[in-house]
Amino acid sequence: MTKYIFVTGGVTSSLGKGIISASLAKLLQARGYRVTIQKFDPYINIDPGTLNPYEHGECYVTEDGAETDLDLGHYERFLNVPTSQANNITTGRIYQNVINREREGAFLGKTVQVVPHITDEIKRNFRILGESGDYDIVITEIGGTVGDIESLPFVEAVRQFKWEAGPNNALVIHLTLIPFLAAAGELKTKPTQHSVKMLLEYGIQPDILVCRTEHHINADIRKKIALFCNVNINAVIESMDAQTIYDVPLLMLKEKLDQTVLSKLKLAHKNEPDLESWKDFLGRLKNPTADVRIGLVGKYVELPDAYKSIIEAFVHAGAKNECKVRVEYIPSASLTVENAIEKLRGLHGVLVAPGFGERGFEGKIEAIRYVRENNIPFFGICLGMQCAVVEFGRHVLGYADASSTEMNPETPNPVIDMMEEQKTIVHKGGTMRLGASPCDIKKGTKAAAAYGKTRISERHRHRYEFNNKYLKEYEAAGLVPSGINPENGLVEIVELKNHPYFVGAQFHPELKSTVANPHPLFINFVAASLAYARKN
Repeated sequence: MTKYIFVTGGVTSSLGKGIISASLAKLLQARGYRVTIQKFDPYINIDPGTLNPYEHGECYVTEDGAETDLDLGHYERFLNVPTSQANNITTGRIYQNVINREREGAFLGKTVQVVPHITDEIKRNFRILGESGDYDIVITEIGGTVGDIESLPFVEAVRQFKWEAGPNNALVIHLTLIPFLAAAGELKTKPTQHSVKMLLEYGIQPDILVCRTEHHINADIRKKIALFCNVNINAVIESMDAQTIYDVPLLMLKEKLDQTVLSKLKLAHKNEPDLESWKDFLGRLKNPTADVRIGLVGKYVELPDAYKSIIEAFVHAGAKNECKVRVEYIPSASLTVENAIEKLRGLHGVLVAPGFGERGFEGKIEAIRYVRENNIPFFGICLGMQCAVVEFGRHVLGYADASSTEMNPETPNPVIDMMEEQKTIVHKGGTMRLGASPCDIKKGTKAAAAYGKTRISERHRHRYEFNNKYLKEYEAAGLVPSGINPENGLVEIVELKNHPYFVGAQFHPELKSTVANPHPLFINFVAASLAYARKN
């Protein structure tokens, strides 16, 4: 029978429920259990696909094409197991499902209410992954903070679920904060007590408390928390601020979080967790032998979470190359013909990031022109690849008015154009080209050297594509289409001949980079940037 773990948060948001969930899952997986994690978000959007990255950070896309919360990226990077649409559910999706069933007459004239109908639908979604037979343990992270109005139906569903599952089949981990008051010189437990009291008012007794703190909590504080919050003293877990998120599984192992969970769920401890490869990765991450400065040119650089997967892919690729990747954020809107050289000077590589809309488009093109003409390693992702195509069209092929129809619908040279099947779409949410697609790679190219094979699969999220009418001209001038979708002939990868590293990918390689499998395009881009740094 599948066991269930629920992770709730109290006192404040952004305490790191996703990292704690992923770290616990990693430890249980390393002990031989089959584990997955799901995220339930309390907002009314059906998914984060239509949200501005400033609102919610990046939108993470799964293999099956679901647009999801960025925490799912952490789950995949830690566990090296793909997630799916079932791993991220929002209030919007819950209500949509219930309202659709009501319209179909499924409730036989009953009054449809939050309890039991909404809570029953939440519980049904809690169980979907557990009932697949693929997992021994399902960890469910409840978004938001206990006490928020929008979280209440989820908290009530957890209460009911735990009661229905019976003892030892479900437990609740509550993540809370122990703030340090500098003036008093001490840690304060009162916010945690109040947070647990609120959970108790809702009928939930947490089984384990994970306490975020900047200072070690001593035995006296642990006893106090255990006494006032009705938990065993060994179920008060310290979670110190860490140097990197990848330290957290080892910190949780030291605090015996996994052992406490297994004891409470009456599961065998099996073998000790096998974390050798994880420790090896951490060793390389923390002891780099070189430094490399890479510029990230993007529209949303004021909020690094907008590019979370790209930043983490650089961490993985940096560790693989035993070098420290120092990412320098460059707002694309601030780049002009006049200042591009000044802003990009001294960088060892430039990545032009994905995005939507016109703002910053011309800045990205200026950045690409500079790195192309000066043989600086370049990597373009999604819109970054499209910008590379436009820049090449303008400055090499001589089409001064070349553009994407996303930015200029009237352009006489639409080298990037909307896909035919996208032209009739009215609704915005979930209607792009989404999820995994195959790609055939030409032999003898940089892409083939990176992947070491000729058939790959990568994840997409876009409406616009390379316009194949211009394909022969581009190839003749030296911008090679090195990756082609075998199903529809669309260009997936372009690269420049006679350049140290100039690669653009229409897909999002960062979404598939994990600790266990750093992405080959990122590994080779970092290696090329490192080679450039050593030469210059």
